[in-house]
Amino acid sequence: MTAFKLAFRNLLGAGLRTWLNVSVLSFAYVIALFYNGFLEGWNVQARRETMEWETGNGQLWHPLYDPLDPYCLQDAHARITDDLQQLIKERQITPVLVVQGSIYTQGRIQNVLLRGIDPYQNIVSLPSKYLDTTANVIPVVIGSRMASAAKVKEGDFLLLRWRDKNGTFDAREILIAHVFYTNIAGIDAGNIWLPLSLLQEMTGYEGEATYFITDKSYKGGDLNIWIFKDNNYLLKGIEAIIKTKKSGAVLIYGLLLVIGLLAIFDTQVLSVFRRQREIGTYIALGMTRRRVVEIFTIEGATHSILAILLGSLYGIPILTFLQIKGISMPDVVSSYGITISDRIFPAFSVGLILSTTLLVIISATIVSYFPARRISKLKPAEALKSKIS
Repeated sequence: MTAFKLAFRNLLGAGLRTWLNVSVLSFAYVIALFYNGFLEGWNVQARRETMEWETGNGQLWHPLYDPLDPYCLQDAHARITDDLQQLIKERQITPVLVVQGSIYTQGRIQNVLLRGIDPYQNIVSLPSKYLDTTANVIPVVIGSRMASAAKVKEGDFLLLRWRDKNGTFDAREILIAHVFYTNIAGIDAGNIWLPLSLLQEMTGYEGEATYFITDKSYKGGDLNIWIFKDNNYLLKGIEAIIKTKKSGAVLIYGLLLVIGLLAIFDTQVLSVFRRQREIGTYIALGMTRRRVVEIFTIEGATHSILAILLGSLYGIPILTFLQIKGISMPDVVSSYGITISDRIFPAFSVGLILSTTLLVIISATIVSYFPARRISKLKPAEALKSKIS
């Protein structure tokens, strides 16, 4: 406690120099919390919305299915067996059939993925209920990105062309029954959703599917030829993006932290140089060199404590406001092809706050220790003769 009392007394006595160092360090502390909280909030929202709209509780894939390889779709489907039919009736899974197709809009051709799904499913938030219609044309639902790319709107008609299992091309008119909005680009851009039974009939793949979306009631695990992919696998792309963004954010708040620590380092070097007589007095009065080094190290580290306290004064209101109101994202991000909401709500966990706090304190302590080591080589007699006070 004596060391802390001396540290606070000396720091407060330094006046403006102390508060300049503390201000820079507190700014770095708040910025680090903001960036990490922003990315963590993005991660939480992206995972939640992807599970609600696309992956459910996981998916059962055909062994040949690869969502990044459209050429596999011709063979990546198999018959829905009786045990799978039973799970479908129990609402534990819902099948999806994926085939390639093309649409003709405004005199141009655009390649798309045709995805057939049960209009009565309730596992994901996709508005498949709009596919339940008795119109003479094929009803489809598309996302807002797809509608923008094709320059169509709800109620428009398009010409759809596809190839059946025998390789024969066929074409029919489709009706845009509904345009939905989602942050999940994987089910929006380049995708057209049709009734499953109708797509099976059109392609000749009656009773077949490419993958199944599972509900929370599904216990998991592979089933016959179908390979279960949990959300840790399905969402690893999002995790990779967030990890990359975090690496970039380190450069931003790390630079601010280095500036603050450099100021503390310079202050400690100057303090040891100017206070040689005080250091000599401590040693002459019987205080060990290790104890004196400890006092000066604590004095430097106290900058971080003051910085955290100062940062809390203005950081807590600002970050709390952002956590409640969210951070609005520009409209252009919807065209990036990644899962990101229009408004990101930062998430500040206890672990994040503690880790950032410890980072600042430990960094300041280490930076303060190196200049203080010079005290161990200082001779008391020479220090007491020093004209520098």
